[in-house]
Amino acid sequence: MDVQPWVWGVTVVVLVAVIAADFVVVTRRPHEPSNTESAVWVSVYVGLAIVFGIGLWTLAGPGPGLDFFTGWIVEYSMSLDNLFVFILLFGAFSVPRVHRQRALLIGIALSLLFRGVFIALGAAVVERFAAVFFLFGAVLLYTAWTLITGKDGDQEEYHDNAAMRLVRRGLPTTDRYHGARMTVRESGRLLATPMLLVIVALGLTDVMFALDSIPAVFGITDDPYIVFTANAFALMGLRQLYFLLGGLLGRLVYLNTGLALVLAFIGAKLLLHALNATTSLPIPEIPTWLSLVVILVILLVTAIASVIAARRAGSGPGSDSGAGSGAGSDSGSGSGSDSGADSGADSGSGPRAGSDSGSGAGAYRGGPEDASETGGHGDPPASGRA
Repeated sequence: MDVQPWVWGVTVVVLVAVIAADFVVVTRRPHEPSNTESAVWVSVYVGLAIVFGIGLWTLAGPGPGLDFFTGWIVEYSMSLDNLFVFILLFGAFSVPRVHRQRALLIGIALSLLFRGVFIALGAAVVERFAAVFFLFGAVLLYTAWTLITGKDGDQEEYHDNAAMRLVRRGLPTTDRYHGARMTVRESGRLLATPMLLVIVALGLTDVMFALDSIPAVFGITDDPYIVFTANAFALMGLRQLYFLLGGLLGRLVYLNTGLALVLAFIGAKLLLHALNATTSLPIPEIPTWLSLVVILVILLVTAIASVIAARRAGSGPGSDSGAGSGAGSDSGSGSGSDSGADSGADSGSGPRAGSDSGSGAGAYRGGPEDASETGGHGDPPASGRA
């Protein structure tokens, strides 16, 4: 699809405007959204993605439209694994609940910027070297294998990766929150607050996720515009999805299996495409419509199997402990309800959450500005390592 520069410009301007408007709303009235509010906003962003896809289908043809919908669904489903890490991050950094929206929004904006760079680089490489699809396919198959076998190891705590440890060494920090401020001056020194650290951690963590999610969309289409917009619409709805589904993720016991099957299918598709592009062998290509059907069936079966497993487990004693206190739960606030969400997520935490983990520790406290938000003197120190 030949996309004119002005179309790229308009797309980027609209995305920036949406994020800026969202930021103004969050900044003016910091709060923890209810499930109803989160559901409304998730519906809005899903609706925008559908409208965009229909518009693309109408203006550019069924092929690009189908590519967008397939890529968007792949990215959105893989974003569920990001939510596990968000829960672990917020628990480890003891982020005040009313400021989590702001942290997520800025972190997602950083993620979109990083992914834009990755997509531009990936598109340039794909255009010149078709053999790179062998590498993309191998990455996805390896990721699928680690999800199935758990070779990465399940993570019940957040651990700094190498980049985050470098940030800590280079930035003088304070262990106390000062509202939503990212920097504060103490004793004449400019210090980074834990809010800045958690935003950086969100962005860096998404970089690791992008290493397999972006090749997955390139397995659907090599059009950089479609890859970018599919990523953008998936990321924009992620903040509200965190508050809506955070505490329920632990019940998706077959999420890793479903994601592994999706990645394995796309990885195989990429390898077939690479063979077709680099050899004269009559290698069949998997059409996009079939990819969409296969992915939807896998995700549907995963969801149904998880629901059935959760209901069967519900007949046992203590089965609901930690699952009912969602990240977007209307009842309770402060870190007391965090523990429920964290434990609920831990039980089904994806192995991708633990990639590139290292050591690091930190216990953060709410400052005077956070006292009214946490019902006391701020969130208590994190039980996990930041």
